[in-house]
Amino acid sequence: MMIKAVEKKVVAPAGLIAHGRGEAFDYLLGEETTLPSMKAIKAASAALLIAKQPVISINGNAAALCSSELVRLAKITGSKLEVNLFYRTPERELAIEHILKEAGADEVLGIGEAASARIEEVFSERRRVDPRGIFSADWVFIPLEDGDRTEGLSKMGKKTIAVDLNPLSRTAQAATITIVDNLIRVVPLIISETEKLKTEPIQKLKEVISTYDNRRILSEVMLVMEQNLRSLSTKGVSTNEDIK
Repeated sequence: MMIKAVEKKVVAPAGLIAHGRGEAFDYLLGEETTLPSMKAIKAASAALLIAKQPVISINGNAAALCSSELVRLAKITGSKLEVNLFYRTPERELAIEHILKEAGADEVLGIGEAASARIEEVFSERRRVDPRGIFSADWVFIPLEDGDRTEGLSKMGKKTIAVDLNPLSRTAQAATITIVDNLIRVVPLIISETEKLKTEPIQKLKEVISTYDNRRILSEVMLVMEQNLRSLSTKGVSTNEDIK
């Protein structure tokens, strides 16, 4: 899937490296959604439902992995979809826009000259954002690793939801809500959770967010990774002598 996405100009070659790095961390999670991540997913779902101007930021990897699901999530939560790329070219912008519209998107922001606003704290091409989208959003859903922009958006006073398999990354550390999990597992779960929560009173949704502690969730996820690593490292080893 990812190789074909590179051939279609959707994913940049560097995106394959990022994808492989994420897979390594997924092994430490046991390739499953953890309880701490489910808490983050619930908080993220509540945030998207109460947001006044939610935006889902799309890069090449996200478009290649789950474009249909992200379009569905946008429709359920009333979020806008915006293309935002580190390796930005007109060909990649149009290729990603095509994928999203094939998946049912009515409008895709951030294409070409539409990305006319700037995030001053960011110095890569990711600084270019659409004034109708990310620039004016209150909550931004960032599906994959994007540390510098996550920090920049936080400095602008925006709240961010990040999906990142590495709990130590700048993205994970800077986001308002961090879901440490594989994107292909996360988006269907957020869709399911938002459908459950959308009938709840807004006060209950606000309570879900106000009681959420991202620092604690990151610590809990790292403990899960540590326990999994300990379990894997001791299989077949009974004593210290066996290691020598």
